[in-house]
Amino acid sequence: MKYYIDCYMAMSRAAATLLAVLLWASAVQAQVETGAVDDEEEEEAVVSDFTGDDGPDAAQGDDELVFPEAMGDYLDSLMTLYMTRAYLVAESDCQTAAEDPVFTREQYMDRLYRMPTVIEMPWNEVVQACIDRYTKKSRRQVSYLLAACNFYMPFFEQALEAYQVPLELKYLPVIESALNPQATSRVGAGGLWQFMPATARTYGMEINSLVDERRDIVKSSWAAARYLRDLYRLFNDWTLAIAAYNCGPENINKAIHRAGGERDYWKISPYLPRETRGYVPAFIAANYVMSYYCDHNICPMQAQLPVKTDTVLVTRNVTFSQVAAVMGLSTELLRSLNPQYRRDVVPGATAPSPLRLPVADATRFIDLQDSIFAATEGTFSKRMEVEIDHGTYAKASKKSKRSRARRGRSASGSKSVTVRRGDTLSTIARRNGTTVAKLRRMNGIHGNKIQAGKKLRVR
Repeated sequence: MKYYIDCYMAMSRAAATLLAVLLWASAVQAQVETGAVDDEEEEEAVVSDFTGDDGPDAAQGDDELVFPEAMGDYLDSLMTLYMTRAYLVAESDCQTAAEDPVFTREQYMDRLYRMPTVIEMPWNEVVQACIDRYTKKSRRQVSYLLAACNFYMPFFEQALEAYQVPLELKYLPVIESALNPQATSRVGAGGLWQFMPATARTYGMEINSLVDERRDIVKSSWAAARYLRDLYRLFNDWTLAIAAYNCGPENINKAIHRAGGERDYWKISPYLPRETRGYVPAFIAANYVMSYYCDHNICPMQAQLPVKTDTVLVTRNVTFSQVAAVMGLSTELLRSLNPQYRRDVVPGATAPSPLRLPVADATRFIDLQDSIFAATEGTFSKRMEVEIDHGTYAKASKKSKRSRARRGRSASGSKSVTVRRGDTLSTIARRNGTTVAKLRRMNGIHGNKIQAGKKLRVR
């Protein structure tokens, strides 16, 4: 964990400048809590993390292509995001054409072959279907993704280079989250790289009610690079490593076994979950469209650089609303710069926590932190200590003891009867298998006089 934090704090201010724009979350607003996936898209999109319901056996004989969730059209939700409104504008000198030019199969094959990649990028009908999805139906989305790539890629490339994995893997978040750090799939995978919680914790990311480091661009990228390296070491094949990133190494091993020991992704594909059969082709298509968008008459959006940013360490709990109020900032801006904080709270009291701000405001925060902390006092309702009223507690305890004693007597088998007209102690004793002496003792009777209608304990 310390390693990732050190990497995070060591980022240059130039890289921090890029972070401000990349956090505008280019496409998928697929969060579970916001319900951003439209109904008409759900029948075409699919969760990019395999849940185990559609196993390798079910995959056989089912040739329907299922696109990753992030390949849906999420342009409407994208336009509502703060960083999109603040920093993206249409390219004035280039207009994305409505129609996609027609190319031959040989042209697609040649372009894929000529891409400078370590990972094999072959052509087939499934890859073509994924390319067509981007270049025909999702042309406007690609325009926004291209603008986002200009800001995300330095962070992705730095992490991938550090672990010596192929740089073309930087396009995995395109099909995982459509470059939205806030994206959450329907099975709970989160962040740009769509980590499931268990895997995220394995690779050093913290997840709790206030913080989700899967949404942290730097930490999640370094964790993803390390995870991909580990998967490659397991299979010694990058295509299988990519497939395992989607469905887990266990399902890859099962598919290899069912395919008679074959280790070619395209030969074991029929034995993989449906999601994974479309996942590797989608990855190839993402690499293609990010390289050849000009040939398809797609223009990137223009991304205007935001103000430079810097990080301050907060040692007390503060809320975005209080920071914004004291410093005259937008709460939306603070959210976009700090997507890892799930409830607009920086939990500095738990551990020193970074807060990213425009560079000029980072200095102002230090000058105003006393006022900010004072404004936050009373905001948090959690109590450190609660007193007990011992007098009330003692009375309640005595009542409880008496109640338990009564219940104990009742449970021990006590029995009462009603005295009938003409009854005597001796007749009541005979009917209930006891003696006159016991009746007198249990009921406090002196002599033989009893009254009809009264109750007598008989045991």
